[in-house]
Amino acid sequence: MSGIKTKELSKIGYTDDRARSLVINIMARHFKHHDKAAIIQLLTDIKDRPADFLQDEVLGKIAAIFADQPKERHFQAFDLLATTGPLKVYGGKEIEQAARQQMDMAMSLPVTVQGALMPDAHMGYGLPVGGVLATEQAVIPYAVGVDIGCRMALTLFDEGESFLKRYSYQLKVAMKEYTHFGMEGGLEFRQEHAVLDRPEFRDTALLKGLHGKAVRQLGSSGSGNHFVEFGLLTLEENNSLSLPPKQYLALLSHSGSRGLGAAIAQHYTKIAMDTCKLPRSAQQLAWLDMNSEAGQEYWLSMNLAGDYARACHQQIHRHLAKAAGLKSLATIENHHNFAWEETLTDTRKVIIHRKGATPAHAGELGIIPGSMTTPAYLVRGKGVEQALYSAAHGAGRAMSRSKAREKMTVSALNKMVANAGVTLIGGSVEENPLAYKDIERVMDAQHELVSVEGRFMPVIVRMNKE
Repeated sequence: MSGIKTKELSKIGYTDDRARSLVINIMARHFKHHDKAAIIQLLTDIKDRPADFLQDEVLGKIAAIFADQPKERHFQAFDLLATTGPLKVYGGKEIEQAARQQMDMAMSLPVTVQGALMPDAHMGYGLPVGGVLATEQAVIPYAVGVDIGCRMALTLFDEGESFLKRYSYQLKVAMKEYTHFGMEGGLEFRQEHAVLDRPEFRDTALLKGLHGKAVRQLGSSGSGNHFVEFGLLTLEENNSLSLPPKQYLALLSHSGSRGLGAAIAQHYTKIAMDTCKLPRSAQQLAWLDMNSEAGQEYWLSMNLAGDYARACHQQIHRHLAKAAGLKSLATIENHHNFAWEETLTDTRKVIIHRKGATPAHAGELGIIPGSMTTPAYLVRGKGVEQALYSAAHGAGRAMSRSKAREKMTVSALNKMVANAGVTLIGGSVEENPLAYKDIERVMDAQHELVSVEGRFMPVIVRMNKE
C-alpha cells in the first residue's frame, strides 16, 4: 500500500479502530501497487455508497461496516390508551392469561383499530401467537413475527393409500435426501427459482447482503415446529377443489422465510423501537409509519420474504413429487405470519397483522395443522369481520418447549408416535403431541369462522432433530 496513514483514514471518515485495521490489512494484501489518491477515492466511495460494494468479495467486508451504521432517526414518544377498539376472543377458555394480557396491551396502542384472538392463542413476543391486529397507517414488525411468511402448503396427488403403503420406503428416502432442517445450512445441490432474481434484492443494503444466504437456504426448512409430512387427505363432498370426495395421498409442509425473514425482522424491529418510543411494557409493539422510508422498506422486504417462503415450499413439493414420480392434482397454501393492507366494511383501510393466524376471507382456503400424530384440516373461510377475516393457524401450544422437555422422554415419544401409526424422521420431545392443545377443541371453537373441507392424517413426518 502506498503509505496511507491512520490519520488520513480518519480524515475520510474511517474513525473506528476496527475499520482502520481492516482497511490497512485489505489494502496491503490486495491494493499494494495502487496509487494512494486512487485508494483514498475508492475508500471514500465505499463509505459514501456501501451498498454498491457489499457483494464484492474483497471490499464487501469494509462496506459492511458502513452498511450496518443506522441512519440518524428522530424518535416520537407515545402513550398507551385507556380505551381500546373492539376485541373479539374465540375459545377463551383455552387461552392462557398471559396471552390475553399481551393482546390487551396491543389493543391499547394509539394506532390500533380492531383486534381478534384465535382459539390456539398462546404467549409470544410482542403480539401473542394467534393474535390478529388491525392498525391504521402503521406496521408492527413484531406483530408479524420473526419468521416472516411462515406458512402452510398442501399438495394432493393422483394416488391413495395403496401407493403410500407400497412405496413408503422410497418416500422416506426422498424426504431424507430432498429436505433439510435446522437454523443453518441448506440442500446439498444447487437450487434455482425466479425469486432469487427479484429486483428487490438490490433495493436496500440489507437485502443485498442477505441474497447469498437466501440462495443457500432456498428449499430448506427451519427448526422447532417446522415439518414436511406425507399422509392421507380425505376430501368432503362439494369441496372447493371440485375433486371427487375420497382419500388422496398428500404432502403437507410448514416453514417460513429462513434467515432472510429473521434478519429483516430484527433489523426493522430495532428501527421501530428506536423511533417509536413506548412504555417499557409495550416496547416490542413499536411500529413503523407506513409513509416513512423505514416503513416502506420493511413492507417491501416483508413481501419479498413472504414470496421467498412460498418459493421454499414450492421447491420442497417439486423435489419430492419428482423423486416419487407423483402427479399433482392441486396445491393449497397460506401465510400465517404476515401483514396485509385490507379494507373493512366501513371502507377504512387498515394493516391486518396475523401473528400465527390463517387468513379466512369468504371462500378462501387454508390449512390448520394439529401435531405429528393428529389431523390437519383443509378449511374454507366464512369471512367474519369480527375475527378480521381470520382463523387459528394450528392447535397452538399447551406447554412451553422447556416444559415439554421435562414432561416427555425420547422413548415415550417414539412409543406414542408408533402407536399412532406414524413414522418420525428427526423430531424432538419439544414438539411431542402432548405439548399442543386438542385440535378438535380448537376447531370446535371456530366453527363460525371456517368450514371443514378435508381431513389430513400424517403418516411419515420429517422434522428437525433433537
